[in-house]
Amino acid sequence: MDPAAFEEAGCAVCGQLTTLCELTPLASAPYSLDPLEREGVTRVERLSDTDEVDELDGPVLDSTCDSVCVDCEIHLVKGAVPPLALANGFWIGAVPEVLKGLSFAEKLLIARIRHNRCLVRVSSGRAKMMANVIMFSNPTFKVYKELPPSRSEIEDVLAFIFTGPVQPTPEDYERTPMLVRRNKVAAALQWLKINHKDYHDLVISEENLNTYELSGVPVVVDYKRMETGNGNKLPTEMSVHEVEDDVGTTTGQCPFTVHGLSGAEYEQMDMQTVKTKALNHLMAEGRTLGIGHSVKPESMYDNPQAYPQMFPWLFPYGLGGFENQHIVGRISEDTHKKKLLMYHDKRFQTDVYFPIVAFNHSQMKASATLEFPGCKAHAISRNCRPPA
Repeated sequence: MDPAAFEEAGCAVCGQLTTLCELTPLASAPYSLDPLEREGVTRVERLSDTDEVDELDGPVLDSTCDSVCVDCEIHLVKGAVPPLALANGFWIGAVPEVLKGLSFAEKLLIARIRHNRCLVRVSSGRAKMMANVIMFSNPTFKVYKELPPSRSEIEDVLAFIFTGPVQPTPEDYERTPMLVRRNKVAAALQWLKINHKDYHDLVISEENLNTYELSGVPVVVDYKRMETGNGNKLPTEMSVHEVEDDVGTTTGQCPFTVHGLSGAEYEQMDMQTVKTKALNHLMAEGRTLGIGHSVKPESMYDNPQAYPQMFPWLFPYGLGGFENQHIVGRISEDTHKKKLLMYHDKRFQTDVYFPIVAFNHSQMKASATLEFPGCKAHAISRNCRPPA
């Protein structure tokens, strides 16, 4: 089989991963790229707050790609903008070095919108270590005017449980997703303040920043001893043929997975109660918490800047949000999410945070949408009964 039939590369016009057999070199394109010139959808990286805010010159393309896919070609040949082209409000820009390699906890400290609370459980077996994250959704978003949050505030939204035969060592902490490096957080916030469109009025709190260690865990660690003979894998996650009790790695950053987003029944609980319930759930060998329905799903509607502020490490310039004003034509949010998950640099695929949050929000919106016509249909059938 020809490798071009399954090997993939990015399209410079839409940024989508596409098989090589469906890509054409952009340099040999026989059509004009003038339709891809668009104002207001790109940003040039600023290195200081004295640099002017500017846009990229010429057609809106991904400079790291050199080919164009068949779907985009069909529209460009006709002199039209492809619906999913970066020029149609989908440009998000490259991720700078200061936003790469952030730990899970560091990402929480730089996000301007908080929409959930998190509990991280790190399990250490006989040799291997792994982590699981449970997220508790909030019905409304909280927008921060000042970052990073204070230590007391982060302790209300983030908890850390370590299970294993012995207490964790400083070396163990450095391998967990809970590690916070103060200078890394400061550099990320400073870059976002001068480049992200929603961070220009952000106050970077030196007072809050200095309460964090240069490198360490920002919250109190709850330790629960596990017997040496027990592995760190839940029996509910094992098939009958598995003999290995431990999962994870013995060196380097430990892998971790997001277990799920809970519903509105947890939103009124304080963090200590949430911690207790989650720990009981995990110790009882539960696999996931159910995905519930928030009482105010409308907080996610008509807010194109929500995701760029929740995930600034994925949307570094604050552009390309769902249903933003630059998108021409009817592109659904679900279609947009699928497009992002197929973005050529795989930033959305590999982010442990984005897929489950995006999926959960789609579920909540779908359930709210289905409830409305259901009620209307019931009213119609009742009102259309023939007279007795």
